[in-house]
Amino acid sequence: MFDFNLMSIVAGLPGLIIAMVVHEYAHAQVAVWLGDFTPRLMGRLTLNPKAHIDPIGMLMLFLVHFGWAKPVQINPRNFKNPSRDDIMVSLAGPAANFITAFLALFALLAYSRMGGEMTAGVYWVLKMIIEYNIGFGIFNLIPLPPLDGSHVLMQLLPRDMAYKLADLERYSFLILIVLLMTPVLSMILIPCRAMILQLFSLLLSPFF
Repeated sequence: MFDFNLMSIVAGLPGLIIAMVVHEYAHAQVAVWLGDFTPRLMGRLTLNPKAHIDPIGMLMLFLVHFGWAKPVQINPRNFKNPSRDDIMVSLAGPAANFITAFLALFALLAYSRMGGEMTAGVYWVLKMIIEYNIGFGIFNLIPLPPLDGSHVLMQLLPRDMAYKLADLERYSFLILIVLLMTPVLSMILIPCRAMILQLFSLLLSPFF
């Protein structure tokens, strides 16, 4: 699961930055659209990487292709429909990652279809944009606080169960480390990544 290939590390830097920035920007933008201006006040409604990158999360994304950025703070009380809107904001980040990966795959296939001579560097950059964005989107859908999937699940669970799930946040980092050191996470996330790539390829097949 760990990847120390120099080419993938260098070529993956744009993909890492893009994955984190589009993810957090999407959270911020959707929250503002839904009436909560907290992200704008905290300087998160920006595409500037400095506002979004978490060094440890970026390192984990480098090593295992699953990581995190600085979470965007929101105030659900500013939403017209707090439960529904919190789910929409939570899903906006992973959705932005999947859309970015899809567009990068489209660019890769379109360039090849037009007969362009793609350099190895450009190929690897596009490949890593696809890989990191899919991985980042999937990872953040895990229903473990404070990841996006937990926000969605907490809005769907009965209140007492949602509180119990929220209490897991104090142990989240330890749980993630344990999962990353065992095959469990790979057995779930790698097939999901392959499934998403197959879906993208199916959607693009009429054009290529």
